[in-house]
Amino acid sequence: MLVARDRAPLRASNNMQIMPDLSFDEASDRYDLVLVAGGPNLPYADPDPAMGAWLRSVASRTEMLGSICTGAFALGNAGLLDGRRVTTHWQVADKLAARFPAARVEPDLIHVRDGPIITSAGVTAGIDLALALVRERHGADVAVAVAKRLVVLAQRQGGQSQFSPYLSAPADPESPIARLQAHVMAHIGQRHTLASLAETVGMSARNMARHFVRETGITPHEFVERARVDAARMLLEGTHLPLKAVAFDCGFGTADRMRMVFADRLGITPAQYRASFQH
Repeated sequence: MLVARDRAPLRASNNMQIMPDLSFDEASDRYDLVLVAGGPNLPYADPDPAMGAWLRSVASRTEMLGSICTGAFALGNAGLLDGRRVTTHWQVADKLAARFPAARVEPDLIHVRDGPIITSAGVTAGIDLALALVRERHGADVAVAVAKRLVVLAQRQGGQSQFSPYLSAPADPESPIARLQAHVMAHIGQRHTLASLAETVGMSARNMARHFVRETGITPHEFVERARVDAARMLLEGTHLPLKAVAFDCGFGTADRMRMVFADRLGITPAQYRASFQH
């Protein structure tokens, strides 16, 4: 059942026209589950007072209330995320956290349940959420059967980090920190210490580290490890190099060390990543 402000036809972001079954005023029953669908404009649009009022009303008469992808912003605008663990698409997770600081945003999780509030990451993560609900209510065997019918994984490995890049462009590409980042990425296989990095930009180690954290929000060590992970992901996606060669070329030293970092940061092994994303 689709509920909207009124029963007038709606035009979805893919240009498909859909017809609501009920208006907000008409949807006054008790429900087992209410989900807010995401949309590309939700993170940037002004709150919809009518939707917010209806969501607050339905929250008291539904067993479970949740969102798919950016639908979490509608829940947040209605004041329903305060004090809750939630997630959304990795591209706007930071924006969700900034707009609703009382919520605890988990940017790497595919879906989250906190009491009666459930949220999922991107659009296809809604399938993962649905399978988790099927598993909860009807058991693992039914969930696996549904997953096979849909030709999807019954339970996805890893989190959103495997889909999102770690590195973003610096605010000032001409700054010493930007030059330092470029140096690291151009020499990713080399050993980088605080002293060697500071020498690259002609700064003391302490001064460089302080400036680095101020401009990027992370330490130089954290940046180097993130850069290594992103470089390794590119090689795993685009080449057939052995894992030990990828690990050496990206500065991990050994395949075991790379495997440990991938498991910690992405929740999957390099081999699993390659199997999922290789071109």
